[in-house]
Amino acid sequence: MAPRQGKVFNLAWPLKTIVQRFAFLALVAISIALLFIGKANIVGIDKLRMATADVAAPILATISQPVDAFNQAVARLQKLTNIVEENERLREENSRLLKWQAVGRSLSQENENYRQLLNALSDPLVLPITARVVGDSGGPYVRTLLLSAGSRDGVRIGQAVVGPLGLVGRISEVGERSARVLLLTDLNSRIPAVLENSRHKGILVGDNSTSPALEFLPNTAVVAAGDRIVTSGDGGMLPAGRPIGIVSSVSESKIRVQTFTDWSRLEYVSVLRYDLPGMSSPEENPGDMGESRLGGK
Repeated sequence: MAPRQGKVFNLAWPLKTIVQRFAFLALVAISIALLFIGKANIVGIDKLRMATADVAAPILATISQPVDAFNQAVARLQKLTNIVEENERLREENSRLLKWQAVGRSLSQENENYRQLLNALSDPLVLPITARVVGDSGGPYVRTLLLSAGSRDGVRIGQAVVGPLGLVGRISEVGERSARVLLLTDLNSRIPAVLENSRHKGILVGDNSTSPALEFLPNTAVVAAGDRIVTSGDGGMLPAGRPIGIVSSVSESKIRVQTFTDWSRLEYVSVLRYDLPGMSSPEENPGDMGESRLGGK
């Protein structure tokens, strides 16, 4: 058996070598032929290429549709995600802006109140003490306010208190850090007043109503609704010319005055730090000041 196998191996080896050589030469020949065919740009090849493209184009188009739809869906999802994030950011920013808007409105209103208070103080000799209203003792028998300023700030009994629109009242009690204002509508309030146009003088008498009465006018005084009332400065208690209100009604028994001050919206006031000749000492009763100096009731 061994001598036969050796003979077969000896015959196969030259045959294998010949086949390998011819295969190599065949591959070289095919490559050269393909190069020539490509350079020659044969019409048949072009047709074959276009026919292949025609067959492949619908297939590629069909395959690409789901891919395009998927890409569009991904793009929409990403866009929606961005919109949600943007909405959340805008929501937070809007919330912050609303808070700042509320703060801005509050500061704007305070500044407006301060401007009105400054405009109300035309006398250069008057040095105002601005204070916040921290308490309201309004009731059936008393009309007073509690302020956040006291003797350490220069507040004294008898000093006039004005609001953004007009006279509020006078200081009746003073502590170190607080003071109480007797409103001009209080039953104990007596304010020397004058009709701004005719210059007829009288006394504004509080009776715990929102419209105090104007009394002690001369018999010859002609009063009509709408006449403006200001402080007269008589008795040395209050500076002259401070606006009080306008005549709201005239009858045989009473002349009523509608005050300029809006009692429901009074937040800040100014105490007029002005040492007038008639200013009382802390021991004196401010409710009797007008009567004792002007010969009142």
